[in-house]
Amino acid sequence: MEIYNPVYEQMKIDNRVNLKKRRVELKTRPDTPDISNLQKCADFVHAFMLGFDVCDAVALLRLDELYVDSFEIKDVKTLRGEHLSRAIGRLSGKGGKTKFAIENATKTRIVIADSKIHILGSFTNIKVARDSLCSLIMGSPAGKMF
Repeated sequence: MEIYNPVYEQMKIDNRVNLKKRRVELKTRPDTPDISNLQKCADFVHAFMLGFDVCDAVALLRLDELYVDSFEIKDVKTLRGEHLSRAIGRLSGKGGKTKFAIENATKTRIVIADSKIHILGSFTNIKVARDSLCSLIMGSPAGKMF
């Protein structure tokens, strides 16, 4: 219901889950105020599927300047085995401390899913967060990033 209510009631978009094709289908209604609501709802559902919290993904419906950017660790540096695990550990930090520090400093939300990283925020804030994450992947210690 947390996903259905914002899409159906606020944005006036019909949605359903097609179990055979394993897809979420969205379509406009006659009372949809703006056709761009369809793209906003698609971005909202996509952000939720990437792993963002519903309350964070709802911000995509309300604000026009928010985007989701995704990249893989191997796009920055080719790492294998334990080196990849250490890089993921540097990104998250002890108890998520480093990830939360980057989120709070850049006003973004970050999801680290295995070797994929997803960032939700404004364009300039995503760039700052991505630069700090890339420096951590390259081997910079977390203390230097702080």
